[in-house]
Amino acid sequence: MKLSKPLLALIIAIVAVVIVLALIIVTYNGLVDAEQQVESQWAQVENEYQRKIDLIPNLVNITSEYTQFEASTLANITALRMEWLNALTSEERLNTSIALDGEINTIVLAYYSAENYPILSSIPLVADLMDEVAGTENRIAVERMYYNEYVRDYNSKIKRVPGVLFAGMFGFEEKRYYDPIPGEA
Repeated sequence: MKLSKPLLALIIAIVAVVIVLALIIVTYNGLVDAEQQVESQWAQVENEYQRKIDLIPNLVNITSEYTQFEASTLANITALRMEWLNALTSEERLNTSIALDGEINTIVLAYYSAENYPILSSIPLVADLMDEVAGTENRIAVERMYYNEYVRDYNSKIKRVPGVLFAGMFGFEEKRYYDPIPGEA
């Protein structure tokens, strides 16, 4: 049976449309999955930061009782804690987290600098709390690493073909990496 030219053209057009639609659907779903991985991993980072935020009042109370830290460091940490708790977007929390890390490092460095604060280093409660903070910092570092990996994968998908053809059309935008402040691990 021989197909007429108009019927053959129609079949070819339908097959082409189906292929394009399948490509769009597969690409869109892949971008959605990648974006969800980024958002899910950021939630994990926020969970660990919440743990850190919850430890801060104890850390501030204990260290302020036994040390002579500058009031500005403690005030900055407290203000950043409130800023993190009141942040409405992931971007605001990301910015606050970076600033908070720098301030917490001031206290951690003071603790491990026993010659400057020997009383602080000798208090078991402070030692336990600092171990907990250090453990939390390690968990945060791991979660941030995973977050950056997911951001890399997502950003690659929206920049490579076929994702680049559809990402802008569907509102997928590049995600920001978590970049710690200079000098921070």
